[in-house]
This record gives sequence, C-alpha cells and structure tokens, in this order.
Amino acid sequence: MNDAKGAEGVEGVEGVAEAEGTKDVIKLLLAEDQGMMRGALALLLGLEDDFEIVAQLGNGDEIVPRALETRPDVALLDIELPGRSGLDAAAALREALPECQVLILTTFGRPGYLRRAMEAGAAGFLVKDGPVEELAVAIRRVLAGERVIDPGLAAAALSAGPNPLTQRERDVLSAAVDGATVADIAAKVHLSPATVRNYLSSAIGKTQTRNRMEAVRAARQNGWL
Repeated sequence: MNDAKGAEGVEGVEGVAEAEGTKDVIKLLLAEDQGMMRGALALLLGLEDDFEIVAQLGNGDEIVPRALETRPDVALLDIELPGRSGLDAAAALREALPECQVLILTTFGRPGYLRRAMEAGAAGFLVKDGPVEELAVAIRRVLAGERVIDPGLAAAALSAGPNPLTQRERDVLSAAVDGATVADIAAKVHLSPATVRNYLSSAIGKTQTRNRMEAVRAARQNGWL
C-alpha cells in the first residue's frame, strides 16, 4: 500500500511539473511588404516555443480579413504597406477584433507616426533595427496589457509636439503625393479647386515650405501623413 501511495505521489509531482512547463501558444499575424524581411521575422519568431505564425501578409488590405479568419493574439504591422497602411489597419483591427493587440514595426522612427499609432489603438511601436529577442519580449508584454514604445522615439514625440495639419490638409497633401494637379486633387478629395488651393496654402505655411511638393516631403518626414 505504501508503494502504491508512493507511485501516486510520483505521478502527481510529474503531472504538476508537466502542467507548469506547458505554455499557452501566442498566435501572431505578420504584415510586412518586403518578402525577405517578412520571411526572416517569421523564421526567427517561430523559434520561440510559445509563438505560432498564423498569417504572413504583404498587403495592408488583407490584414483585417485574415485576422478575422485566423484570430491572432498579436498583429505585427509595418506602416508603409501596399493598399491600406499599417496605421489604418491598426484602427480597423481595433474595431473588428478588439482582443487582438497591435504592435507597429517600422523602419521609419518618426514622432508623427508614433502619435498616429497610439491614436489608432496600437499597444506598441518599435523600430526594426532592434534585436529579435527584444521583439519577443515586447510581444509578450503587449499581450499582458502593457504598452511598449521605443524609448528614443517616445522622447522625440514629446519634443516634436502634435501634428499641426488638419484632417482635410492631410487628405489634400496625400492626394498631391504623385505630383497631381489641383484639378486632380480636387476630384480625388471631392472638393472644389479653390478649396484645395486654400488647404494647400495652409499646409505649406504650417510645414514652413515653399510649395506643395516640399510640404508633402516635410509632412511625410515628420510622420504627419
């Protein structure tokens, strides 16, 4: 009888140890337009015992549909994607799948992007030049309800101040990115040419530039578009 009790005790200890060693799998969606970068990130993150890459995407328009299909715990989004930007997708994910945490990964550490990411509901914002070990830690932190932001970028965002451009000014400048004429811009944003000129003039003044193309460049460099 003592032997039986001893065996039960050993089995009980082994069961506890096995349960303690079990980790919940964290499902990840990865959106990155550069195939080599996307593949490398997926490979490195896949080495973590508790990570599972459930979707790899190269186009922003695919993010929400695939997220609804695969139900990731964390979505890792680049900002500049074909189709919908990572920032726009982050806002859409917050509405469509609020339990999914969004972590923005970008080459462009611009203060304006950080502000827009936070407004879109992102839980984290990191630049891509950090080690993958830090990214793995950040994923677990955002899933635990923390907010993770690159320290240097956070300081730059505080010193840079808010985006000075109104939504309409951003719309007009975005429509002017490819060197479109005033008439083309007016058609895209459904405004009169005179109103477009007024918004362009205001944006040029706020960006302290000489023309609309310089205003576009300045706004993009600051992450305002």
